[in-house]
Amino acid sequence: MSKGKILIVDDESEIRTLLRFVLEKDGYEVSEANNGKVALEALGVDPINAQAQVPDLMILDIMMPVMDGFTANKKMQENDRCKNVPIVVLTARGQTMRELFEVAPNVASYMQKPFEPKILRELVAKIIGEAEA
Repeated sequence: MSKGKILIVDDESEIRTLLRFVLEKDGYEVSEANNGKVALEALGVDPINAQAQVPDLMILDIMMPVMDGFTANKKMQENDRCKNVPIVVLTARGQTMRELFEVAPNVASYMQKPFEPKILRELVAKIIGEAEA
């Protein structure tokens, strides 16, 4: 049985592979998207698909081609099914992006690249645990 569903959204395949390995090892069901547009399709936001699975958590990169993480989360906020999905922002940019997301109620935490897998695992377990409580 899965501990929860996590959607990883990052344009770097190495990052997605590392995250998938770490999180699946902990018992999570992981899906991936390589940019914000693909993530919105997977979530059923654009185009609208009420049958699409909504994850328990999203790990979201900011700087991506096609659609960045900031734009993707803004569109998620306009969708009742997805607006409360907790997000961990994963970015190489640090503080500058943190300020942009402080107005987004669903951003649960931030991690800067490169990240420590152990800290990420603890953070994910805490956020998903709080969501279930």
